[in-house]
Amino acid sequence: MTVSDLLAFRLHSQHLARPRFRTPGEVVSWFGAMQAQDYLGALWAVGHRIPGMTEAAVEQALADRTVVRTWPMRGTLHFLAPQDLRWMLDLLATRVVLKNRNLYRKAGLEEAALNKSREVLISALEGGRQCTRPELYDLLHRAGIPTDGNQGLHILGILAQQGLICFGPRRGKQPTFVLLEEWVPPARPLDRDEAVAELTRRYFTSHGPASVHDFAWWSGLTQAEIKTGLELNTGGLERVVVEGVTYWMPKDRPDPDLQTGEVCLLPSFDEYLVAYKDRIAPLGTVDQKRIVASANGIFSPVIVVEGRVAGLWRRTIRKNDVCLEPSLFRALDDAERRGLAGAVRRYQEFVGLPVVVTTGEEAG
Repeated sequence: MTVSDLLAFRLHSQHLARPRFRTPGEVVSWFGAMQAQDYLGALWAVGHRIPGMTEAAVEQALADRTVVRTWPMRGTLHFLAPQDLRWMLDLLATRVVLKNRNLYRKAGLEEAALNKSREVLISALEGGRQCTRPELYDLLHRAGIPTDGNQGLHILGILAQQGLICFGPRRGKQPTFVLLEEWVPPARPLDRDEAVAELTRRYFTSHGPASVHDFAWWSGLTQAEIKTGLELNTGGLERVVVEGVTYWMPKDRPDPDLQTGEVCLLPSFDEYLVAYKDRIAPLGTVDQKRIVASANGIFSPVIVVEGRVAGLWRRTIRKNDVCLEPSLFRALDDAERRGLAGAVRRYQEFVGLPVVVTTGEEAG
């Protein structure tokens, strides 16, 4: 297998090429979890993988509870399917809280403060009520619990990782919080080996070919747990080697042929890049620093041509349209320009506004 084959397989496994899903819930369930730190970008990450999908329809899936947003792993926000939320929190989020316990203590978040915070949030949210972050911070402050700096965010994150709260629908531009037990219906619990096996299957099926190191970075599982997960999936996964590196992928895999000039406009933190520790294959000769916004570590939206990063793009939402400015790392040929035009039309359909492409400077 060549690097080009690997990228083609990834585009198919991630449903960026020949997407066949119909609903946001199907997409999120396929991945297991999709990073959703950048909320609007995450809506597009889901919608990009569903033909004809709109931004409003993806957001409606969150209001309808077929997609849930919370902190399941890496201390980072993700979208999950509701039936996966509890077992994934049990398997992954608990270790994040334990890992960061010294950080929380330094922030003044002792057990007593967290217990009191839990009582305040239950009182505020029970009965199906929804509160925004500023509203919860105000209630905590009135109860004598500081929320200055990162304290408030730590409190919400810890209680979400412990399964007390999760995000509800937006109120205007503000996200709300709800009690998880009221928002998410019960689901069959998984024991630890079942959970490790299921997460392993989901990751390598939706992200493969990928390495053990990629999976460890994405999930936070230990090497011993990953070994167990692979052993429990011997019937569905197989090992492949690309330029001396071992990867895992599903045995039942699609035809990797790509259309010439296949172009994707990917948002910040799309799984196509963020879900791998080693990003050399899609970046090629492009320095990773060029796709990370300076000083803040935030990934920029990227233009991907036939699986390889070929530039950046940014959008500006105006009153009656969206301004989209591409910044290319190289010149595109005719087929690639047609592919870019098609990607812009797809994005226009998603946001439901005219998209005006402006000529940006080449990124060099």
